[in-house]
Amino acid sequence: MYLNKVEICGINTSELPLLSEEEKKDLFERIEAGDQTARERYIKGNLRLVLSVIQRFSGSQASADDLFQVGCVGLIKAVDNFDRSLDVRFSTYAVPMILGEVRRYLRDLSSLRVSRSLRDTAYKAISAREKLKLSMNREPATSEVARELDMPEEEIIYALDAIATPVSLYEPVYQEGDDALYLADQISDKKNREENWVEQLSLKEALHQLNKKEYNIIKKRFYEGKTQTEIADEISISQAQVSRLEKNALRSIRNYLDT
Repeated sequence: MYLNKVEICGINTSELPLLSEEEKKDLFERIEAGDQTARERYIKGNLRLVLSVIQRFSGSQASADDLFQVGCVGLIKAVDNFDRSLDVRFSTYAVPMILGEVRRYLRDLSSLRVSRSLRDTAYKAISAREKLKLSMNREPATSEVARELDMPEEEIIYALDAIATPVSLYEPVYQEGDDALYLADQISDKKNREENWVEQLSLKEALHQLNKKEYNIIKKRFYEGKTQTEIADEISISQAQVSRLEKNALRSIRNYLDT
């Protein structure tokens, strides 16, 4: 699947436009001001990003046209939700969203692999869970749903997992003012600890420029692999405040390295 040399959805992929960093910055300022023409141009200028993502799925049963269209949905969502104050490149933010849309589509496309009996079990479990929730005024445990249906708990868990829809790590799960908290923020990074990019880039001097609270948050997040929730509990502030301080600290580190 040589996507860079073919026509997809009526578009000659070899002629897709490229935007300079200055153009991207200017267009996004206009997008934030409500300029729909700038939004359309920004989307077109990032279609190569969609191509680079869907090439990973060249061996799937879906056509390149379908994957491209689905990927474009993810790109549009990324453009409409991107926050420049996050201090990340647009591509870094957009790729997981494009991947999420494509994987969701492919999962739905392959749903026939889930047997009818398994789907029926899952739907019965969902129905029973909603019924129990009303009568118990709380979310029932899986064991309680299993007893309601007189079925093994393992069978309920397996059936529900089979029809589950994957969620992007970069989908916002909470919003407080301008600070968005993402699913990725809730996940510990246990494997990287001392091998984390903070140490790899020799940021000792940059870290010393931070105030004590910011330094401790960066240390706990990137050296100890703790989640923002864990850090918030430890230092007795809200998770939104941890997120804000973490972003400020990373911004300070980048600014220090750029000078």
